[in-house]
Amino acid sequence: MPLLNLTNAFLAFGHTPLLDGAELMLDKGERVGLVGRNGAGKSTLLKVVSGELALDSGEVWRRDGLRMAMLAQEVPELASSTLFEVVAAGLGDHARLLSDYHDASQNIASGDEAALARFAELQQKVEASGAWDGSQKIEATLSRLGLDADKRMDECSGGVRRRAMLGQALVGDPDILLLDEPTNHLDIAAIEALEQSLLEFNGALLFISHDRALIERLATRIVELDRGMLRSFPGDFAQYLRRREELDKAEDEAARQFDKKLAQEEAWIREGIKARRTRNEGRVRRLEQMRKERGERRQRQGNVSMSITTEERSGKLVAEAEHVFFEYDGTPIIRDLTTRVVRGDRVGIIGPNGCGKSTLVKLLLGELQPSSGSIELGTRLEVAYFDQERAQLDPNASVRDNLAHGSDQVDVGGRSRHVISYLSDFLFPSARVHSPVSTLSGGERNRLLLARLFLKPANLLVLDEPTNDLDMETLDLLEALLADFDGTLLLVSHDRSFLDRTVTSVLAFTGDGHIDEHVGGYTDYVAWRHARQVQPTESRQQEETPKPQQEKKRERRLGYKEKRELEALPERIESLEAELEALQQETASPDFYEKSQADVSAQFERMADVERELTEAYERWSALEALL
Repeated sequence: MPLLNLTNAFLAFGHTPLLDGAELMLDKGERVGLVGRNGAGKSTLLKVVSGELALDSGEVWRRDGLRMAMLAQEVPELASSTLFEVVAAGLGDHARLLSDYHDASQNIASGDEAALARFAELQQKVEASGAWDGSQKIEATLSRLGLDADKRMDECSGGVRRRAMLGQALVGDPDILLLDEPTNHLDIAAIEALEQSLLEFNGALLFISHDRALIERLATRIVELDRGMLRSFPGDFAQYLRRREELDKAEDEAARQFDKKLAQEEAWIREGIKARRTRNEGRVRRLEQMRKERGERRQRQGNVSMSITTEERSGKLVAEAEHVFFEYDGTPIIRDLTTRVVRGDRVGIIGPNGCGKSTLVKLLLGELQPSSGSIELGTRLEVAYFDQERAQLDPNASVRDNLAHGSDQVDVGGRSRHVISYLSDFLFPSARVHSPVSTLSGGERNRLLLARLFLKPANLLVLDEPTNDLDMETLDLLEALLADFDGTLLLVSHDRSFLDRTVTSVLAFTGDGHIDEHVGGYTDYVAWRHARQVQPTESRQQEETPKPQQEKKRERRLGYKEKRELEALPERIESLEAELEALQQETASPDFYEKSQADVSAQFERMADVERELTEAYERWSALEALL
């Protein structure tokens, strides 16, 4: 029995509906990734599911007694609240009582009689109300998320505040957990801890994210919101991408055939071949209906069109640091850094929130001077800087004025373009260019900042968290753009997938101002660091373990059964490959997703089993061949 069912949902705030006959079913234990373009209505859909928004028409059915919790995209203002109070708020009626009891337990250390009396009074109330379980849940949630119960929200980083709000959502053991961009403002360590917490969550999960690594690890099903409709794709993110590409091609071909037929009918009506005769009136009506269908067709949202204007090449050296130390108010931020950035390098800078990543960038650009050591800057550097705080944007000025400062024209690569035409490349409709920046969504502000950034010729790009709030199509285009950029890139990011696709080396803050440098992407760095941590342990174990007396080495030969197994393996591999190909062809058929959800899931499970068996067969064949 499903937990929730959305049927024929319709909701509009203007002429174009955000939900247009949308259908969604959510079962226990599912982890559903909700994807779609910026502005498609994903956050609105979560508010409909949670009951915060009502539909214009349609129905939302929820199972009796269903418990839901939601983590919104923006953290609310709770400056004076402690993290204990924030998490406790997820328990509803008992929240205030448990918060007061926690405060009283901290005050009794003074030995004051009034504090002891207050503690005893609250203890009785907690016992009488049966709230002890709630207190244990709060403590367990705080511990699991690594939160300091007595710290105030205004003393915490954005990542800690977000974890506290997640704790508020989790503490009530909801049947359905709704998450809107849960990785915003989290560093990589916090994102990985969040992933683990959500993998251990037993309820149903419906989450919006543009973090492809998070979706790949969590989602058991992808649901895409596209032009008001919801399309469901069982399986992982890679299967969704393949299936969506097939459906988009099929849709484009159907639209092409329809437009061709419409053009033929339009040509017929213009010729006026006895169109007024009774026998042709049906054809005239059919043409009118086709015109109506064509007018109501909703086109897929276009892609951002971006290009970087490259300045003349910089000198070969971009920046060189030697034994650089930097401290702030006596606290070391960077210790003994020696590194060299040369023209064409693509350097990813990673580390926990607040560790000093932006400080390192400013040192490498010469905006800050080291406490000791030296930094040499290269020649002919033209820097374009993307600021994650979007401080370069004036929130009170319009989109247009932030870009052109009152002019109608902007210079793009030495060519003059109308500002509205240029903004349309970044998906700003003409009606939107006069809106103040303060009314833009996070994704729109980032697109505007990119539009502003790429007006400036540059040979050194500095991007500080550029992926926040961008949809996946725009991320793909930005990745391709950076791949073609022949200058130097400094990238600060917590997006693991984006790092892997764009950088060729990593500077990683490891704590107390120390920085690791490694060639490769984020995944390469993690593997290298893991190997470096494991190797000394293994070496010590080998040193401590007494060596046994060496025995005469005997050659390992295949036994009779192993020879028979080796002879049979090629045929088994061929059989598995044939079965896998047949299963893949069947899932690619347009009729496949008309089957029941159980049949579709069973098919994908069998595909996974066959792929695993095929891998094991190849490994076994390779091992036996080596022995032979």
